Amino acid sequence: MRSNLFTSLLTLVPVLGNLALGYEVQTPPLDTDWTYSVGTDPWPEYPRPQLQRSQWQSLNGIWKWKSASYPGEPVPSKGSFDEDILVPSCIESGLSGVMKENQTYSWYRTEFTVPQGYTQRGRRVLLNFEAVDHQATVYVNGDLVGIHVGGYWHFNFDVTKYLNSNGTNTLHVFVFDPTDAEGYMNPVGKQTRTPSHIFYTPCTGIWQTVWLESVPRTYIQQLDIVAGMDGTVNVTVGTNQGSDAVSISIIDGVGSRIASVNGVANKPFDFIVESPKLWSPDSPTLYNLTITVGDDTVNSYTGFRTFSVGEIDGVTRPLINGEFIFQFGTLDQGFWPDGIYTPPNREAMVYDLQVLKDLGLNMLRKHIKVENALFYRACDELGLLLIQDMPSMPLRTPNADQQAEWERQLDILIRQHRNYPSIYTWVIYNEGWGQITDYYPEYNLTARVKELDPTRFVDSTTGWHDHGAGDFHDNHHYANPQCGTPFYSIQSTPYDNKRIAIQGEFGGIGHNVSAEHLWKVELSVSQINQTYEIDADLEAYNYRGHLLLSELRDQVEKYACSAAVWTQTTDVEGEVNGFLTYDRRLQRTDKAQWRADIQALYDAAASRGGKATKSRMAL
Repeated sequence: MRSNLFTSLLTLVPVLGNLALGYEVQTPPLDTDWTYSVGTDPWPEYPRPQLQRSQWQSLNGIWKWKSASYPGEPVPSKGSFDEDILVPSCIESGLSGVMKENQTYSWYRTEFTVPQGYTQRGRRVLLNFEAVDHQATVYVNGDLVGIHVGGYWHFNFDVTKYLNSNGTNTLHVFVFDPTDAEGYMNPVGKQTRTPSHIFYTPCTGIWQTVWLESVPRTYIQQLDIVAGMDGTVNVTVGTNQGSDAVSISIIDGVGSRIASVNGVANKPFDFIVESPKLWSPDSPTLYNLTITVGDDTVNSYTGFRTFSVGEIDGVTRPLINGEFIFQFGTLDQGFWPDGIYTPPNREAMVYDLQVLKDLGLNMLRKHIKVENALFYRACDELGLLLIQDMPSMPLRTPNADQQAEWERQLDILIRQHRNYPSIYTWVIYNEGWGQITDYYPEYNLTARVKELDPTRFVDSTTGWHDHGAGDFHDNHHYANPQCGTPFYSIQSTPYDNKRIAIQGEFGGIGHNVSAEHLWKVELSVSQINQTYEIDADLEAYNYRGHLLLSELRDQVEKYACSAAVWTQTTDVEGEVNGFLTYDRRLQRTDKAQWRADIQALYDAAASRGGKATKSRMAL
């Protein structure tokens, strides 16, 4: 390992009583420049920037791990744990230190102490998990404290009564994750136990941050904030009990308080901020918030913007702050060769976003995966619009109970992410994966999403099985686009002029690279030729990119195209069609050419009644 283990141990915040020196990064089939610098104190940043408190403690670091055999196993003894694991990480990843596959059942163990003052004056201690795939059963000091189902969502338990406040506490987590095994229809996205070309190595276990925070007896649990372009702000401050008084301060980018308002907890209330600077891809202005309820104070942020559907010169358009801006982005899978679902660190994660922004893209489609909160914060700061997919079920038809569970988790996606200014579209179904076609559930689901969040667009069916629901008519076609055009190919449908035309996927042109940049798994390498198109060299790749973007520009100028998603940000395992290779060491795009071609899309939209956008300069 390149990191200084002694220094990392000294900087760990939790006292991990079972910390051993046995952890070592396993050699993955491909590494990145960040693989061996992760160390043993990963993801030290505050994990939830929209609900931030001062008293918190990360439990990330080296835990103990072991395989398990069946649900309901008794909590294992300390001595039975024989492997170290990095938390957070996917068990299948090199960064985990374990790198084992098909671990349906497993145990985690760590020890921690509670800082002085965390439980004084009636204060409570919350144990937070940002994400555990798929089901987590949590024990503190041998007592069951709760069970959570769903691999993409944050959750917590009040563990105050289970703690030894003056000594060491033991935390066990039992994880159950069948991924896409026969008989299970959980949200999995691209994860599979049998990786093959467009389906990838799965992620099992605690793959996002674990942490403690201290809260007063009455505390803020949830913030729902909608800040519109007219300065109207609607807020609901959810607390664990009562209807206490709420005070909110709005602070601008230079630290000046521009508004102070009062309300009541657990009830929505409105106020006006005069002439706010608006959030947009060209000007991603954010305002900080301080919210106080009784003894609890949290910091948050918001951006003022409005998304709406309008008609410009007879074409249905997506409007941002009342103006049509062409949206161009990539299909963003969020996989990493060393971490699978978990990026090595924040720097690595943001690097991908900066590459996109530097090329002039103003959007990305987060493809059937959900990221950590710091990812969304970065998009908010950079001005990258987000199309957020609901992670799909496997390519089978769910039964009634499985459908109901998937719909429950769709609700969670909306509730946990509707505060991020950058998210502007929710996707319900991707290309029919797990989509019932005996009837059209997307109509009721679209209504449900609009009920939970009436402020954003809904792309009900991206790609196949479109029956007319939602705000978008979404075409998928490789390699060339068919966006809002009078021509189409199955399984997409003819353009519906009552809805917004988006090219939900296109491009996908590939370029094989030398072995040093490839995912060194024999099956993956053998399937590279399944890529939609393979270009012999970078000159051919960039030539083809130019032709395809020129064709897209023509469709913006001649037809009704309003947005497009290029496949894709990076290579993933056996797919070699990214702007970046899977290790992020090679960028295929000719920067000057792609910046010019992307700007031409925005200019074409401006010629059709859209807003002129700034030419992108290199970062």
